[in-house]
Amino acid sequence: MTQLGTFHRIKDIRGTWPNEAQDFTPWLACQLPLLSEALGMGREGLELEATEVPVGKYRADIVCRDLNQAAEATVLIENQYGSSDHDHFGKLLTYASGLKAATVVLICEHLREEHRTALTWLNTITADDHRFFAVELELWRIDNSPIAPRFNVVVEPDDWARMAEESKKSDTSGTLSDLKKTYVQYWGALREHVLGMIEVVDDLPLRPRKPLPQQWTGFSIGRGNIEVTAAINSQERWIKAELTMFGPNARAWREALLSQRTEIEDELGYALEWDELAGTGQAIRLHNHGEDPTDQSRWPEQHEWLYDRLRDLYIAFHDRVKAL
Repeated sequence: MTQLGTFHRIKDIRGTWPNEAQDFTPWLACQLPLLSEALGMGREGLELEATEVPVGKYRADIVCRDLNQAAEATVLIENQYGSSDHDHFGKLLTYASGLKAATVVLICEHLREEHRTALTWLNTITADDHRFFAVELELWRIDNSPIAPRFNVVVEPDDWARMAEESKKSDTSGTLSDLKKTYVQYWGALREHVLGMIEVVDDLPLRPRKPLPQQWTGFSIGRGNIEVTAAINSQERWIKAELTMFGPNARAWREALLSQRTEIEDELGYALEWDELAGTGQAIRLHNHGEDPTDQSRWPEQHEWLYDRLRDLYIAFHDRVKAL
C-alpha cells in the first residue's frame, strides 16, 4: 500500500518570519510569482517596484506593476500578522489613494467579516480597472518537510460579472460601433481559447487581458514595456502575432535580439519579420495574410493559429527578454 504523508498547519508565523517589516515583507517581495499566481495574474504578472514606499508619514509595504494590464497599473500590497484591523485597513485605503493604485491586496492571517464586506463592496462600486483582493496567509508542512506558504484568496473581483455588465451597457447605450463590438467579441473568444489551452495542456503563464474594443490585445512576458501581442486588420485581411517593445530602450532591445536572429528562428522553425519601426515602438512579428477577422466561421482556426504563434514567441523570447 502506498504510504502518504499528513498535512500539518503551522500556526506560529513569527517562528518563520519574526518581524513583519524586516522578515516577511522582504521575503514576499522576492516571492511575488507565488502571490501573483494565487491572484490569477500568472506567475509573471507582477513586477516589483519598491518596498516600504513613503506615503505621507507612513510607508506602504510593497508596490508593484501589473504587467497583465496594458498601462502596467500600480499594485499595492499591504500585509499584517494576525487578524485584519481597522488601523491597517484604513492605511490600506490611504496608501491606495496616495499611490493611485489600480489593484489593492491585503494579506493577513485572518480577514474579519467587516473587512471582507467592505472589500467586496468596493469591488462592486468601483470601475472595472480597480480591483480589491484579500488573502489569508497559511503555513503548512507534510510530516517533516520544509514549511510551505499558502495564499488563500478570500476576496476578489468578479471580472466576469464586470465584463458582462460593461457589454450590456455598451449594447444598450450604442457607444460602440459594430466593428468595435466585433473586436470585443473576437478577443473574448481568443481569451476563452487561451484559458482553455492553458488549463488542459499547457502551464505557460499567458494570461489574457479583458477584451477591449481595439485591434490588438497583449500578454505579459514578465518585463515592463515588453509583451507578446495579437493584432487583427479586417480591411487588409490579416492577423498577426508579435513581440512588441516600447519606451526609450525599445530600439536597443531590438538590436540585442536581432543579434540572435539566426538562433531564434532556428528554434522557432520559421522566419520572423524584423522590420525596424519609426518612433519609440519596436516589433518582431509574424503575419497570417488572407484571414478576415470579421468572419466568425474562421475564428476557431484563427485563434488556434494565434495561440500557437503567441506560445512560440513566449518560449523563444522569454529568457532573452529577461536578460536584456
